[in-house]
Amino acid sequence: MSDFYKKILDNNKQWVESQLAVDPEYFKDLSKGQNPPLLWIGCSDSRVPANEIIGAKPGEVFVHRNIANMVVHTDMNMLSVLDYAVNVLRVKHVIVCGHYGCGGIKAAMGNDSIGIIDNWIRHIKDVYRLHNTYLDSIVDETDRFNAFVELNVKEQVFDLAKTSIVQSAWRSGQELTLHGWAYGLNSGFVTDLDVNLSSDKDLDVVYQLKF
Repeated sequence: MSDFYKKILDNNKQWVESQLAVDPEYFKDLSKGQNPPLLWIGCSDSRVPANEIIGAKPGEVFVHRNIANMVVHTDMNMLSVLDYAVNVLRVKHVIVCGHYGCGGIKAAMGNDSIGIIDNWIRHIKDVYRLHNTYLDSIVDETDRFNAFVELNVKEQVFDLAKTSIVQSAWRSGQELTLHGWAYGLNSGFVTDLDVNLSSDKDLDVVYQLKF
């Protein structure tokens, strides 16, 4: 058994003991069910832990993560998580959280082939294509990179709004708001990107579904 593997097993035991020391019923209560008010769609990057960033406890955030926090309409994993969160857990908020310095976004700015992930990154490249005039006008590469991170988050929020799952919830009068954030690895702070949708009124008419 490697030292690292043994360490994480030991860490788990210590964590359990520390939780029980504060509340002997902690795990018993947690096992009864979950009622999170929030679905978090974030990047798989190990430096962006959803719960810790917002100071949330276990049971308070339902989480889906993938490379570059994408909302891809053919991704059954993401759609299944979204459907369960909206229609079963009845979350009131969905946050798409990207982060500055994202490797997936950086890769989408170039042309190097990485492997099978090229097929996923192509969806990110689509966002660049939609905004290429603006992005190519930014001379400083870091500024362009940061702008791309933010634009990608905003596009994913709108892609969430285009799903039948979200629009059906809105049509039924369910309270549900979508948000876009960008997280700063070098600061710990999130930036609200001021894209907050609670209806389909900001979508082009072609995307507004009739039920």
